[in-house]
Amino acid sequence: MLLLRWTSYLPSQFVRTRLYRHVFGLQLRGNVTLYGLCELRKPSKIQIGNASIIGEKCLLDGRRGLCIGEQVNISSGVWIWTLHHDVQSPDFAITGSPVVIGDRAWICSRATILPGITIGEGAVVASGAVVTKDVPPFCMVGGIPAKVIGKRNQNLKYNLTQAYIPFI
Repeated sequence: MLLLRWTSYLPSQFVRTRLYRHVFGLQLRGNVTLYGLCELRKPSKIQIGNASIIGEKCLLDGRRGLCIGEQVNISSGVWIWTLHHDVQSPDFAITGSPVVIGDRAWICSRATILPGITIGEGAVVASGAVVTKDVPPFCMVGGIPAKVIGKRNQNLKYNLTQAYIPFI
C-alpha cells in the first residue's frame, strides 16, 4: 500500500504515529516512539506497548501477529518476521506464527527474528543475530543462529520515556 510506505517518510513523528494508529490500525499502547523509514506489514495486527522505541528502517511483519511489550528498545534496522516460505514445501507454501517480545527486551541493530519466536522479558538480542529459537527471560543471545552468550541483570529500573538522546 503506497500510502503506508509514504507515511514512513514523513518527518513528523507525531503525524506518522497518528496515521499509523488511526488510518492503518496500528495498536499503540501509551507513549511509543516510532522513528521513520520503517516498513510495517499488516499494521492492524501489530501491538506495541507503552514507552517502547522502534528505531529507523525496521521491518515489523504483523501478518501473523506481532506483540511488543512495554519499555522495549528495538534498534535501527531490525527485521521481525511472522510469515515466510516453507523451505521443505514442494510448492513453496507459506508458513508462519506470531512473534511475542517481552517487556524491557532489547533487540540490537540489524538483528533478525524469525516467525513463531518469543523473546522473554528483559532479554537482549545482539546486533546481527538471527533468532531461530525462543529466548529465555533476561538472557543475552548472539550469533547465527543466536545462542545464549550471557545473562542480564534482572533489577532493571530504566524508563524509556525519558531516554531521549539528541542527535549530535
